[in-house]
Amino acid sequence: MSSHLVLLSPDCFGRRFGPRFLGRVDDSGKLVRDFYKIFNQVITEEIPDGLKLPDSFSQLVAELKNNQYDAKTFAFSLRAMMEKLEREIRESKVSELMNRHFAASSIPKGIHCFSLRLTDEYSSNAYARRQLPSPELLPVLSNNSYHHFVLSTDNILAASVVVTSVVRSSLEPEKVVFHVITDKKTYAGMHSWFALNPVASIIVEVKGIHQFDWLTRENVPVLEAIERHHDFRNYYHGNHIAGANLSNTTPRSFASKLQARSPKYISLLNHLRIYLPELFPDLDKVVFLDDDVVIQRDLSPLWEIDLQGKVNGAIETCKGEDEWVMSKYFKNYFNFSHPLIAKHLDPDECAWAYGMNIFDLRAWRKTNIRETYHFWLKENLKSNLTMWKLGTLPPALIAFKGHVHPIDPSWHMLGLGYQRKTNIENVKRAAVIHYNGQSKPWLEIGFDHLRPFWT
Repeated sequence: MSSHLVLLSPDCFGRRFGPRFLGRVDDSGKLVRDFYKIFNQVITEEIPDGLKLPDSFSQLVAELKNNQYDAKTFAFSLRAMMEKLEREIRESKVSELMNRHFAASSIPKGIHCFSLRLTDEYSSNAYARRQLPSPELLPVLSNNSYHHFVLSTDNILAASVVVTSVVRSSLEPEKVVFHVITDKKTYAGMHSWFALNPVASIIVEVKGIHQFDWLTRENVPVLEAIERHHDFRNYYHGNHIAGANLSNTTPRSFASKLQARSPKYISLLNHLRIYLPELFPDLDKVVFLDDDVVIQRDLSPLWEIDLQGKVNGAIETCKGEDEWVMSKYFKNYFNFSHPLIAKHLDPDECAWAYGMNIFDLRAWRKTNIRETYHFWLKENLKSNLTMWKLGTLPPALIAFKGHVHPIDPSWHMLGLGYQRKTNIENVKRAAVIHYNGQSKPWLEIGFDHLRPFWT
């Protein structure tokens, strides 16, 4: 009888079912509201001078117990600890980004030595200096029944990968002609490589910039200014942290700024594609390839694509599954607070990609694309680079405006140099994969799971 009364007592019910059953209020809600008021107050106040910060959360709890902090002191300590941690994380991320930037901008020792050995071979081995292509094949260089590829690079190893992958993927390699353009310092090594390692069935021409009579200061005055002007050289080669407000810059934004300051953007080799009609006056159509691509499928159908009178066949980069790589509009490249940009461009216009482009040189010669490109480069120089930061694509987006024919995105997959989560199955299916970004496959910072497609 007594046990029955105990079971039915209110005190037992209270312990068993908790305070809400008896109409009581849980004090935890009030505690949270009190903390919110205190935290909201300390957000706007200065952190007291001399506040000693614990090194860990457990130390904070211990000091809270031993020193009998009031709630406000506890809130200030917690805020100061979190702000310190955020600064350290930001500084660590910025340091990592700077190291990646320098790694991406430098030449690995192995590749540098490789180039030097080939240059030495050029001076000591007559076979390394033999004419490319052989004299009887020279007419093919201007024969429009062949498939002409143009590659502009100072990286011999990368050039070899591009050429070899085209040949391995081609159904008719005997119809392939490669025009490899390099700078003066790399010319001897590049020539040696293709002379000593001929690629079966295809024709390779190697030329240095210095061998094109058309490339004079008079024809490329803006590029001369970019390469020689001290302020702009310092912008690309100088201290990238000095003057930067890192406390108000996200790591992602800082990474974007570093990418925009890559020294390659003031290299004539990088701007060379805008002069293709003049450099190859006898050719009607070419496919231009960047040196950080790998070809995985026969590209001969590109010559059959009807560009419908347009100059540039390219994939659009605002329409794709990958929102990080394929979400590029004009607003991603241009400063629309600049009056000239705001007046002439639409921020929501879809961008397109360099890296694998079909150029109809006959249609191009009827346009003023080169003059437009030069005009906007000059305007950006005059505005102290405030119209855009990112290299050669922005002026090309303007110059080719109205002259681009979109091609199927399966021809060209981007982002393998900065998108760590690239879909491997999509990589396998793409005709051309492009390691655009800092993490080139020949660098230590390249992504391990994506490097095998290159090696």
